[in-house]
Amino acid sequence: MMEEEELEFVEELEAVLQLTPEVQLAIEQVFPSQDPLDRADFNAVEYINTLFPTEQSLANIDEVVNKIRLKIRRLDDNIRTVVRGQTNVGQDGRQALEEAQKAIQQLFGKIKDIKDKAEKSEQMVKEITRDIKQLDHAKRHLTTSITTLNHLHMLAGGVDSLEAMTRRRQYGEVANLLQGVMNVLEHFHKYMGIPQIRQLSERVKAAQTELGQQILADFEEAFPSQGTKRPGGPSNVLRDACLVANILDPRIKQEIIKKFIKQHLSEYLVLFQENQDVAWLDKIDRRYAWIKRQLVDYEEKYGRMFPREWCMAERIAVEFCHVTRTELAKIMRTRAKEIEVKLLLFAIQRTTNFEGFLAKRFSGCTLTDGTLKKLESPPPSTNPFLEDEPTPEMEELATEKGDLDQPKKPKAPDNPFHGIVSKCFEPHLYVYIESQDKNLGELIDRFVADFKAQGPPKPNTDEGGAVLPSCADLFVYYKKCMVQCSQLSTGEPMIALTTIFQKYLREYAWKILSGNLPKTTTSSGGLTISSLLKEKEGSEVAKFTLEELCLICSILSTAEYCLATTQQLEEKLKEKVDVSLIERINLTGEMDTFSTVISSSIQLLVQDLDAACDPALTAMSKMQWQNVEHVGDQSPYVTSVILHIKQNVPIIRDNLASTRKYFTQFCIKFANSFIPKFITHLFKCKPISMVGAEQLLLDTHSLKMVLLDLPSIGSQVVRKAPASYTKIVVKGMTRAEMILKVVMAPHEPLVVFVDNYIKLLTDCNTETFQKILDMKGLKRSEQSSMLELLRQRLPAPPSGAESSGSLSLMAPTPEQESSRIRKLEKLIKKRL
Repeated sequence: MMEEEELEFVEELEAVLQLTPEVQLAIEQVFPSQDPLDRADFNAVEYINTLFPTEQSLANIDEVVNKIRLKIRRLDDNIRTVVRGQTNVGQDGRQALEEAQKAIQQLFGKIKDIKDKAEKSEQMVKEITRDIKQLDHAKRHLTTSITTLNHLHMLAGGVDSLEAMTRRRQYGEVANLLQGVMNVLEHFHKYMGIPQIRQLSERVKAAQTELGQQILADFEEAFPSQGTKRPGGPSNVLRDACLVANILDPRIKQEIIKKFIKQHLSEYLVLFQENQDVAWLDKIDRRYAWIKRQLVDYEEKYGRMFPREWCMAERIAVEFCHVTRTELAKIMRTRAKEIEVKLLLFAIQRTTNFEGFLAKRFSGCTLTDGTLKKLESPPPSTNPFLEDEPTPEMEELATEKGDLDQPKKPKAPDNPFHGIVSKCFEPHLYVYIESQDKNLGELIDRFVADFKAQGPPKPNTDEGGAVLPSCADLFVYYKKCMVQCSQLSTGEPMIALTTIFQKYLREYAWKILSGNLPKTTTSSGGLTISSLLKEKEGSEVAKFTLEELCLICSILSTAEYCLATTQQLEEKLKEKVDVSLIERINLTGEMDTFSTVISSSIQLLVQDLDAACDPALTAMSKMQWQNVEHVGDQSPYVTSVILHIKQNVPIIRDNLASTRKYFTQFCIKFANSFIPKFITHLFKCKPISMVGAEQLLLDTHSLKMVLLDLPSIGSQVVRKAPASYTKIVVKGMTRAEMILKVVMAPHEPLVVFVDNYIKLLTDCNTETFQKILDMKGLKRSEQSSMLELLRQRLPAPPSGAESSGSLSLMAPTPEQESSRIRKLEKLIKKRL
């Protein structure tokens, strides 16, 4: 019974001591402890096992039990002390709470007393200051009344004086008085409900209206629209009237300006009518000379009559420009067939010079309310072509090669008057564009004729291939056209000029560059009857002469210069043209054309050297390699190949010294063409003995060393070959050496021979293996078993390689293509 009660007590105690994780975490943070007894997941069995891990440790059980009992006793003491300390806590808390409540009540009473005293003080202050506030309001109202009465007196007197002075045309006094009356009247806006105030306001408005009409009548009398004779000098009355007009409705001022300018330009409209001789473009100078005289006359006679802020001289000049632009546009539409390029450029040059004169004389402040916008001025540009003006001296521009790369001059500030008159010429710029089209066509024809007359450039072995001088002449002419056209317009005419540039860039590439590349009778990709006849007769394939090689290099260098300069030209055109039209400037097609010329030139050089080496490779394949008895020096065909390389490569390198990257391309393309062809001829050397294979291996190594030294062969300065080129040569010629090593290896035992082939050739396949077996002179019966063994021992292709393998079988390899060409040659020879 006692045991059951104890178990129930333990269970109840465990239920009470089961704390939530949050409480347990808070206890661990407040009372950190490393004692296992303090852990929430305490396990008595594990704790006992920790104390007594072995049977021998039980010998200390009494000592451990004593320590635990001591610890329990200390815990009991601590618990007892804490429990006793909490006995009086409740009573002390209640007492403290009562004391706090009493303190709060006392504090509340004191605050209420302070509030009552404050209210009494406020009431006392209000009673004291009530009379003072009344006096302040009375003083303010009295001051306002006196001020208003004074203003009313001034307004009434001012209105009477204004009406009297208006009748007597005393504009000087009216200007000062009217401004004062307007300022005083502003104070009475809130009193407009009073009839007397409203009546005074209406009298002021009536006086302003009368003044405006009277001033306009005075100006009409002084400057009659129908009269041709003007007074000799300015009038003081009119000068004061302008001061009054500044205060009146702005429409009065605008009407005065409009009538004065119209009367001032009436003589111009008569002198330069459409039916007059001086109205045509060839006498456009007279228009600008007339307005310059008129501006001088205005400054002398009327400069002091109008206020300076009216900018009357600039307004006269701007109105003259608008009238001139309209009149010129009208007469050019009527006589469009009579417009010639020189006449048009003359008129545009004089007009732009006049616009520059206006920019120096005036600020352009009156253009904000005119019809011209500053958007018509050329966009900001860093184009070095801005350094030239469209003057007649531009016909004698220098023809140096670096013309487009000259240092840039500081950009002049924008001209606010740019295009204010010259805009009228833009619809007729097609005449200029057509003229440039014709001139460029004649220039290209002259280049063609000069090239035929002078012949190809002389060999140059010192400074690299010479760039044809005609390309510099072409781009200098392009510069002149661009500068002229950008001064005329930055809109559609620039797009039309760009189209002309594109046309003749292509013609230059076709007629001057591609058209003068030497023609070949044979190429690696085709054959002719003459080539077959020459081959049949045993003659060597025709090679390019020294002059022809230099010509090809010169054309390549010229194409490279044209490519780079065309890219610069595109950038400059985009700087010149309006922002909205930039996307329509695209010379990519022309740059591709020059790139094609470069590729064709390199291909010609490669084909020439490649064709020169063909007879030597053919001689190699026709040698009786099974009869070679000993290994000697390099074979004659190797000497022949090296001789051709030493003849051609130094010439090409020296003539391409200024375009080093294209010489590297030539070397890479030659290696990619020669090495596969060498391996193809190597497979034709059959049967071959062991000694013959050794001789071929020696020859292959000699060719490999020559090819590695190809970029600097025959040069006094030895340079390291480019890594990309060296990689191609090493990979291709190493494959040829591995083929010969497989040929030299004994074919028995079969497994060793096949494994050796797979090990030496990374791109091993059955077709190459069969060619090697043919070189060894094995019979078909022996080859079949070896081919079957190879198929068994070849590593399995990776996933997805089957489809690529089928595609590779469908596409002919270079060896298969060469074999087909040879079969076609034999067929044609038989028929011949």
